[in-house]
Amino acid sequence: MTSWIRRSPWIVALIGLLVVFFAITKMLVPNYGAPGVQALGISILPNALAAVAQAIVVISGGIDLSVGSMMALTSVVSAVLMKGQSDIFAVGVVLGTLALGVLLGAINGALIVATRVPDIVVTLAMSFVWAGVALLIIHTPGGGAAPWLMETIRGPLVSEWIPRGLVVLAVLVGAIWIPLRRSNLGLSLFAIGSNRLAAFRSGVPVDRMKIVSYALTGLFSSLAGLALTANTGNASPVPGPYTLESIAAIVLGGVSLAGGRGGVVGPILAVAVLYLIRIDLQFIGINPNFGTVVQGVILIGVVMLGSFLALRRVRP
Repeated sequence: MTSWIRRSPWIVALIGLLVVFFAITKMLVPNYGAPGVQALGISILPNALAAVAQAIVVISGGIDLSVGSMMALTSVVSAVLMKGQSDIFAVGVVLGTLALGVLLGAINGALIVATRVPDIVVTLAMSFVWAGVALLIIHTPGGGAAPWLMETIRGPLVSEWIPRGLVVLAVLVGAIWIPLRRSNLGLSLFAIGSNRLAAFRSGVPVDRMKIVSYALTGLFSSLAGLALTANTGNASPVPGPYTLESIAAIVLGGVSLAGGRGGVVGPILAVAVLYLIRIDLQFIGINPNFGTVVQGVILIGVVMLGSFLALRRVRP
């Protein structure tokens, strides 16, 4: 336990922040309890999955500004196809939506590899493409979600203090990330993010790994899109703020924007911290839009702290 704390000081700090803000929430609203925790589990699920999607591609040395648009498109496709259909058909829609997410991400990666245009430019352009396709399918919120899909993330599991949404998040991320992190594929993703040239000289298929990283980002973006559909019971073609919020979460979660360093636990904790900050401001009676200002100030502070610590490591 002690060795884990020494290896993961950033995550320990985030856990401490989460406890502090939960205590503040409890002070502001004394009856804030299990229902509030269940609401947290449902509310942060799409953002947390989006943060994981962004973390994977940033760790591999890229960045994806189309995460929100891919979420919108996969949410729209799933909601339109699922509305009024049987449970069996809905299962097929879910699987097809996941495959669609992988395809969208792979297209992003293939375009970056083929054109050699910077990731930020290609994914920004593709964000407009995916958002446009979503708007072509439906112009206003619509569609529907299978009852079993909505029930999957709602309510408690075993105990009223254990939200199903958080359990689903843990299972999805654990089932994909843990085997990936320990595999040669995962090591290759970290390698190309840390030093692309060194990875190439070591025999890592850099271009292929780039496409794989974006395909994985597409997979988690589609999971986030399905979470949106399950959360609201329908779908909106508008991407929303998920792309920028995912970047905010990975920065606060300790993922290096330079690539090669980080994980997915930190960004998930960061999403929960940012959620509690927003609701605390609402409980105090401050304009909710001020939460964005606070979020920006926190990010600037985190980036400055990270730069300071990096300089200290470099200096003899």
